[in-house]
Amino acid sequence: MTGKSSGLPPGTALTGRIEAALAAPVDPAVAEFAAWLARDAGAVAALYYGSNLRTGSLDGVLDFYLLMPGPQRERIWPRVSYHEREFGGQVLRAKVAAMALSTFAEAARGTRRDTTIWARFVQPCALVWNADETVRRAVAEAVAAAACTAARLAVALGPGSGTAEDYWRALFRATYKAELRVEKPGREDSILSVNRDHFAGLLPLALSAQNIAYDRDGARLTPHLEPEHRRKILHWWAARRRLGKPLNLLRLVKATTTFEGAARYGAWKLERHTGIAVEITPWREKHPLMAAPGVLFSLWRRRKS
Repeated sequence: MTGKSSGLPPGTALTGRIEAALAAPVDPAVAEFAAWLARDAGAVAALYYGSNLRTGSLDGVLDFYLLMPGPQRERIWPRVSYHEREFGGQVLRAKVAAMALSTFAEAARGTRRDTTIWARFVQPCALVWNADETVRRAVAEAVAAAACTAARLAVALGPGSGTAEDYWRALFRATYKAELRVEKPGREDSILSVNRDHFAGLLPLALSAQNIAYDRDGARLTPHLEPEHRRKILHWWAARRRLGKPLNLLRLVKATTTFEGAARYGAWKLERHTGIAVEITPWREKHPLMAAPGVLFSLWRRRKS
């Protein structure tokens, strides 16, 4: 069969699929935590993602993106912070990234030089809090755009004909190489295996949403990309691939001075991995980088004794 536009406005079928995924139920404590974080920050939406979304576990650190109103205030985004709060007698921990909703939508469409947003949000996420219906629709459209951006590059990078997983695998292999990340070989396979239901049928919908035709023979797809179209996509990708590592390095450098709650986050990680509690003094809270050598030396002495 040949995949074509449904005749509906571009992205309609895909957006419906994304809206259903974003409405996935989460633990009430997660929703309550997200609402508290969003209201405290003045955000208009909170997206929940990562392994805890998939497993339903409240252990470890929950991952949220807070989407803010108005224009993007910081040139290097997102701004990262760490938070702890007790719900029902259990302490929940969260790593929070914040950026403007408008910038998030632009990055999802691929108009920014960033690779992290569309590569991250073609994977599962849940909209666990939003200010109103207009925001909900805007977030759904942005996440659908991320799927389109990712799918477009996937078929440009992937084989002339193959399964949907072949194309997604080519995409994630390329984006991991472009970013400043240390991942074990085969990380792209684990993403696909643990999120099989999420990715099932997603590629054809994302292709049809942007009028990229394809033939289907059972599980095999043959996208019809004109050579010039493929060339433009790969040229677009080449610019982002070159900037991937420098941009991520800039974000890491920025995080050393702007990561709110870094001392508490580091202390929790140390205690989780070593079993030794680290006292967070006001000075350590204010100067986590300067305090790190002393904390590590104290930890070494305590472990040795």
